[in-house]
Amino acid sequence: MYIKVKNKEIEIQEKNTWMEKFKSLKFVLEPIDYGIKISKTRWINTYFFCQRVDICVTDKDNRVQKVYENVKSEKRIFLWKKYNIYYLPLNTIKNVSLNEKIKEINS
Repeated sequence: MYIKVKNKEIEIQEKNTWMEKFKSLKFVLEPIDYGIKISKTRWINTYFFCQRVDICVTDKDNRVQKVYENVKSEKRIFLWKKYNIYYLPLNTIKNVSLNEKIKEINS
């Protein structure tokens, strides 16, 4: 699956099981050029991430609710009434505004 953010397509890996969600980007040393989507969770946890990431939080309709840029490791952010979390490469969501819709493209 891909998402389209400001005319840029980013490959997305969807994590569904508990173990996949737990591992996500932990201990990934090389810079990422893809994103990770985690659904139905109540917090963001960047413990043991070995790089900085951009985080985009959306609702069920994929409308942007919160944007966290350049998030470093060892952060925990609690969320209420949010649905999808996208971990994206740095500088991906620099010009994304709130309530903007993120388009999913299936390949």
